[in-house]
Amino acid sequence: MRYRINQIKLKPGQPLSLISKAVAHKLGRKELAISDVTVVKESIDARKKPNVKLVYVVEFSCDEKLDLPEAVERKYREPFADEAIAKATKEIKSRPVVAGYGPSGMFAALMLAKWGFKPIILERGQKVEERIETVRKFWESGVLDTESNVQFGEGGAGTFSDGKLTTGVKDVRNRFVLEEFVMAGADREILYKQKPHIGTDMLRDVVRNIRIRTEELGGEFKFGTRLDGIRTDETGALCEITIHDNSTGITDTIRTDHLILATGHSAADTFRMLYDKGMDMEQKPFSIGVRIEHPQEDIDEAQYGDKELVKFLGHAEYKMNYRTESGRGVYTFCMCPGGQVINSSSIERTVVTNGMSNSARDSGTANSGLLVDVRTSDFESEHPLAGIEFQHKYEKLAYEAATGGASMPVTNYGHFRDRKDDPVRKSLPDFAQEAIIEAMPHFGRKIAGFDRESSVMTGVETRSSSPVRILRDSRGESSIKGIMPAGEGPGYAGGIMSAAIDGIKTAEKLVAKILDEKETVIG
Repeated sequence: MRYRINQIKLKPGQPLSLISKAVAHKLGRKELAISDVTVVKESIDARKKPNVKLVYVVEFSCDEKLDLPEAVERKYREPFADEAIAKATKEIKSRPVVAGYGPSGMFAALMLAKWGFKPIILERGQKVEERIETVRKFWESGVLDTESNVQFGEGGAGTFSDGKLTTGVKDVRNRFVLEEFVMAGADREILYKQKPHIGTDMLRDVVRNIRIRTEELGGEFKFGTRLDGIRTDETGALCEITIHDNSTGITDTIRTDHLILATGHSAADTFRMLYDKGMDMEQKPFSIGVRIEHPQEDIDEAQYGDKELVKFLGHAEYKMNYRTESGRGVYTFCMCPGGQVINSSSIERTVVTNGMSNSARDSGTANSGLLVDVRTSDFESEHPLAGIEFQHKYEKLAYEAATGGASMPVTNYGHFRDRKDDPVRKSLPDFAQEAIIEAMPHFGRKIAGFDRESSVMTGVETRSSSPVRILRDSRGESSIKGIMPAGEGPGYAGGIMSAAIDGIKTAEKLVAKILDEKETVIG
């Protein structure tokens, strides 16, 4: 039989081959014959620094009956019968379109291609190979391509990130997504690490490999192509979309009655177009703040009690939160060990900061977002897109506080705290300035040195989540029949994994809708 056991502990540096012995020891059965050992999860217990332990959840096989829970396979099983899919793909009137090729669009397109629907995928940015050079040019010269940048292009904003694969979403599709990443070239350790990551350098190859596989399965990509408009029929249902080729300037149309809208939350122009077409949407809270940096070795020592443990455990991470006396939430976000702070602008004369790490996480500097809750009551109007205008207001202030080009306003915590004319402080609303200053000593008590006056701060981070939600019903459809919002941009995910899972779910709902229509039409 196959069993699962928790709390199997090893010291840092001990090989995984000792897990079998550790399982037998925990069961008090040193002679127990176990086989086929699989690590399900690995986490770090650093509560008793520097006596840090690696803690495992393990599955194994054993011929004896044991007083342990049996391992239950939790595997994503594709929900459609082959016969139904074959019938639907043969009879469907128009190919489905996926707009946006971030994590949500990527997995929606992959699933539709696997099921034989030959999706057309629109991505306003470039392929990852070309996009890397465009972004590098921006960082070096300040010349911004507003259609292909850190926000827009193959893989979405996650392509220039730490490649974190953590999520609070409990779903069998989680494991499926990780397995797809491994199949596309990611390290197998992401299948069991508590805080898996790929790293921006490796993620680029993974993204490209998933695109190639989707093409082999019948998907058709149109890079450098922006969704510019939609047209509905007499019933109000989608019947056609307008697309714009950024390289030629040519506008064209595609007949389709199935569109998965997986645009990222930086696609403000797309949201405006859809609002003008009557799509129902609402304001959504988000966050604003800065990127804060510290020497990575300081974080390692604070978290492990001994920075030498890095050679066994990898660089340390942190995640902290605080609620101010006024009730504002302040928290660290998307912590990048051994990473760098980058300019992620997608609009001329604005600054947007973010963090990214390579797979080795070897820059020597730790950074994370230090963010404050933004409530819809902070917006300057009740318009559904008022949050976007709020974002842009402070991104413009950050640009004005910098020195132009791709530069960003930079300060240290001491100046930020003490000087109201500080360039980074001036890039934030008053409530965010005050909340950060109140929270910093609290964070300093959790991680020694976090509130050191020399801690570097860079403004301004505004794109942690979408400030708008496009409403969808239980079938995944928006108020315009045929359009199905998915992922971070429409307000239904927050991170690579949750966006990918939402993309898969949306593809499932689209296929279920097509099958239902085929039953009605074909009989």
